[in-house]
Amino acid sequence: MTAETRDRRPVIVLGVTVDLSLRLMTGFPAFLVSRGWDVHVVCSPGAGLDALASVAGVTVHPLPMRRDPAPFADLRSLFAWIRLLRRLRPDVVSAGTPKAGLLGMLAARLTRVRSRVYLLRGLRLETAGGLGRRILAALERLSIGSSTVTVAVSRSLAARTAELRLGKPDRLVVLGDGSSNGVDLEAIERALPAGGEQAALRDSLGLDGRPVVGFVGRLTVDKGVAVLAEALRSLRAQAAELQLLVVGAIEAGGDASILDVDGLTIARTGFVADPERYYALMDVLCLPTFREGFPNVVLEAAAAGVPTVTTDATGAVDSVVDEETGLIVPVRDAAALAAALSRMVSDAPLRSRLGDAARERARTRFARSTVWAAQEEFYRGLVERTRS
Repeated sequence: MTAETRDRRPVIVLGVTVDLSLRLMTGFPAFLVSRGWDVHVVCSPGAGLDALASVAGVTVHPLPMRRDPAPFADLRSLFAWIRLLRRLRPDVVSAGTPKAGLLGMLAARLTRVRSRVYLLRGLRLETAGGLGRRILAALERLSIGSSTVTVAVSRSLAARTAELRLGKPDRLVVLGDGSSNGVDLEAIERALPAGGEQAALRDSLGLDGRPVVGFVGRLTVDKGVAVLAEALRSLRAQAAELQLLVVGAIEAGGDASILDVDGLTIARTGFVADPERYYALMDVLCLPTFREGFPNVVLEAAAAGVPTVTTDATGAVDSVVDEETGLIVPVRDAAALAAALSRMVSDAPLRSRLGDAARERARTRFARSTVWAAQEEFYRGLVERTRS
C-alpha cells in the first residue's frame, strides 16, 4: 500500500432504488462529508436526488432502477452500476432497498470492491407466499451472498434472516441498538405545534377532547390496517371513548374505506410532507404491522413522548420495550390489539409513564448523532482493514 493510498480520503458509495427512499438516510451523507469521506449517492432520478446534489461534498449519480422485476431494464442498470464503480473505485459500497441492494452488491462484487455492505431494512418475503416467496428468498440470498457483510437494522431482523438461511450468521451484524438512520430529536421537537396552534390543528381535523389513537404510514395490508379496523370495531362495541387519526395515504388500488368504523370519529390527513407535527395530537400510536425492519414512526412518536402499541412481528418487536415504552401484542391478533388499545385510552397515567420512558429511550439510544457515529465508525473500520 502506497502512502498516497493510505492518505487519500475514503470513497463511499451509498445506494437506494428511488428518491423517496433517500429519506432513509436524511442527513447522513453530509455527516460523512464532515468526517472526511468522499461521498457518492446512487439513486433513480428524482426531485429528492436533485435536492441532495446541493449538499456540499456529496456527488449524486442518477441511475434509473425499476422497483419491480424487469430483466432487461435491470441488466441495463447493472451495467450502469459497473461502469460507475469502475470509474469511482470506491473503498466501500453500501446499498439498501431491494433492487439497489441487489444491483449494487452484484456490481461491487464484479468490480472487486473490497468492502461491500448490504443494508438490510426488512424482508418482503415474510408476507409473501408460493413462488413469489421463493423468488424473493433467492434474490435476498444473492444480495447477501454478494456482500462482504450485511448490516441488519434490528436484532430480530438479523435473527430472522439467519433462521431462514438467507445468509451466514457470522456475516450478519447489527450496529448499536439498530435503526437505519435514528431519529432527529430536535427536528421532532421543533415540528410539534403547541398551545393555540395545536388546538387549531386539532379543530381543523374535527378532533375533540377524547383520546386519539394515531396511525402513521401507508395504508397497506402488511401494515395490519384490516386488523386495526377489526380491533376498533370491537372497541366501539364496548363503547370505548377514542378517536382515530390516520396520517398517510392509501396504497394505489387499495380500499380507502378499510378503516371506516360505524360511530368512530376518524380524521384523515392523506399524504403529508410533515407527519411529525401530528404526533402532538396523538395519545398513543398504533402500528399493527406484519413485518418491519425497524419502524421509524415508532421512534418519531417516542421522540414526541407518545407511546406505541405494536406487534411482535420482525423489526417491530425491537422498537418497543413491552410495558416500559409501549405495549406489544401478537401479530394479526385483533382481540389482543383491542385490549391493549383499551388499556391505553382508558389510563392516562399509563400513557404518560410509557411516553416519558419512550422519549428517554429515543434520546439515549436512537438519536441520529448516536446512530450516525456507529455507522461511520463501522465503515471506517472496513476501510482501515482493507488498506492495512
